[in-house]
Amino acid sequence: MAFQDILYEARDGVALITLNRPKYRNAQSYRMLDEIDQAFDLARADEAVRVVVIRGAGGVFSTGHDLGTAEGMEYRKALGAKPGIQTYDQFKKYNLDLLVRWRNFPKPTVAMVEGYCIYAGWMLAAAMDVVFAAEDAEFLGGFVEYNSIPWDIGIRRAKELVFESRFISAAEAAHYGFVNRVLANADLERETLAWARRVAENSPEALRMAKIQMNKAQDAQGFTQAVEDSLGDYVAMMWMPGGEMRVEGVRRLATVDLAVRGKRGERFGLAKPAEAAE
Repeated sequence: MAFQDILYEARDGVALITLNRPKYRNAQSYRMLDEIDQAFDLARADEAVRVVVIRGAGGVFSTGHDLGTAEGMEYRKALGAKPGIQTYDQFKKYNLDLLVRWRNFPKPTVAMVEGYCIYAGWMLAAAMDVVFAAEDAEFLGGFVEYNSIPWDIGIRRAKELVFESRFISAAEAAHYGFVNRVLANADLERETLAWARRVAENSPEALRMAKIQMNKAQDAQGFTQAVEDSLGDYVAMMWMPGGEMRVEGVRRLATVDLAVRGKRGERFGLAKPAEAAE
């Protein structure tokens, strides 16, 4: 299968999905999300694949959703959703349904994070079973469509970070329980794939049933219902009359801009409108 926005390969029991829009710091367009889903279908159908690893090209995991690149908007327009319920269904598919689907993927999944992991990047990593991160990875969570952050790091910590809107380091993310392992940049790929290959030696039955039970435990606490309900609140917020959710002239949410300004965004290369995502 030919992909435009991702790369896919499978070897040694491990499928590797690479987000491949480094020009836009792997901003997630609808086409990229469709291709990720197709890659998961390939991994699901391949009996030799027992673990899936997802990462970003160019030293960045993902800076969030594509909020307006020409190619991204062209693909979205070509999908042909009419205003009204079709547009809502499309929005829900790309911002919630696919994440829930990947969270329930029948094989173990790993997010291998380096560089920025912002908003939709956090969403994608959160939908995976395990998160390994490079020492210099930086995470920005917020009130997003797939609102897993209270489950990822706990209610009080989630409130603290979302209210303030600030980046956290890989070490801090690990301390809060979002990241499983923090690794030296030079070791990240080797150690992540080595772990995935060890997991792949386990039986598919044991892996499948273990994952089902872990997800059931979380669902017994209300996870899936909570993220489903939260989407409606997110949509209401984005269309609230008088709301100022985006920065004028920049493809960036105001909350993300606050975090960027808080860490001197120009210095860290997030200031260019053409490259901004969330």
